[in-house]
Amino acid sequence: MKITIKSIHFICLLSFILFSIPKANAQLLKKLQKKAEETVERKLEQKVEKETEKTMDTILNPNENPSTEKIPQTNPSPNKTTPKTGNEPIDAVENSNVSDNLEIYSKFDFVPGDKLLFFDDFSQDFIGDFPSRWNTNASGEVVKFNKVEGNWFEFKPGYGIYFIPDIKSLPEDYTIEFDLLTEGLSQQTSSNARLTVYFSDNNLFDEGAQHYVSASLPFGQYGAFDIRMYNNFNRKPTINSSIKADIRNEVKNQPHIAISVTKNRYRLWVNEVKYVDVPRFVEQLNVLNFVKFHINNLKDGEERIFIGNLKLAEGGQDLRRELLSNGKVSTNGILFDSGSANIQPQSYGIIRQISQVLQQDGTIKLNIVGHTDSDGSEDANLKLSKARAEAVKNALIKVYSVSSDKLQTDGKGESTPVDDNNTPNGKAQNRRVEFIKI
Repeated sequence: MKITIKSIHFICLLSFILFSIPKANAQLLKKLQKKAEETVERKLEQKVEKETEKTMDTILNPNENPSTEKIPQTNPSPNKTTPKTGNEPIDAVENSNVSDNLEIYSKFDFVPGDKLLFFDDFSQDFIGDFPSRWNTNASGEVVKFNKVEGNWFEFKPGYGIYFIPDIKSLPEDYTIEFDLLTEGLSQQTSSNARLTVYFSDNNLFDEGAQHYVSASLPFGQYGAFDIRMYNNFNRKPTINSSIKADIRNEVKNQPHIAISVTKNRYRLWVNEVKYVDVPRFVEQLNVLNFVKFHINNLKDGEERIFIGNLKLAEGGQDLRRELLSNGKVSTNGILFDSGSANIQPQSYGIIRQISQVLQQDGTIKLNIVGHTDSDGSEDANLKLSKARAEAVKNALIKVYSVSSDKLQTDGKGESTPVDDNNTPNGKAQNRRVEFIKI
């Protein structure tokens, strides 16, 4: 038999394969075992998630089948290794939309102001531009995300102040809310990486001249860092404190920030959790007239901070008294996902107050009426307004145990606006829910 070079190669290759079979089988068995463990774990997680979704969907989205998974339509994500200029959409971050802890909702007590002073969702600004209704001595721009709705305002790292020139006089009682989004936070993020919100006595690029108060939210990830509270009146600080708060997960998952000032009292919520409640934080009334923001210690190009849907409103008053005395109350503080009847969690402070009225007076019955802005068709808006009213009714029944025979619903769509539908402020006023005694 003639032995060729090819034959020798074949024999060597066959010997190598036969020799490797026991070792390969062992490795294969290990891989299969690991894969099976991962599959079991994933199945358990999916089962828990489905049970949670079923419970919450019946409350927050009564018009959809809870078993139907909604997959958002998105653009392909950009290459993460490609440097970003800020003009292009960024990768979506993990979004904690709704918690399964209904007890938190039932105790959530933030009530937004009822008279809108300022609203900006940056929808009137071009992508890549600095927002037209703001001012700064630093830099920033409006951006759009791949998988998160709306336009967002990015604060650029560096020492700078951002403020709203249109706000020149804050009342004694007011609330401010905004959504926060971050990218690039990691174990290497500085313990001093923070967003600070100021209420100040001037419109200059500093904290304030003689009077200001501030709350500083931490972004550091390698430890739990405090929320810092500071006030300064007549150039003398009386409160300089650190409040324990582990909000590492929250700042990475699109939290909603809410602040309420009621004369001297200052309160702050991150999502539905109240972290700050200082009864004598604002020492002098009617001297804080400007809203300012500042970021510090973020790595340029790596760690990014965005805000969206900023709302400033006068009041934060007790809607219970208004409903009892006037027999009717209208609020734009019950928020829904865009084009949806999904109630946003931060709205439950208002729904809670309405439930207390119904529980206090057993004779009261309410008609819940939904209203929309003019975006979209009239028919779609009418249907949406009815669905939103029904969602509020279901929340009152399921979360606060209000009897269903006390409630009825209706929707007016865009037919009865109270403000101009051509401006962000006007649209925000028109998106409202009314509670009317029957």
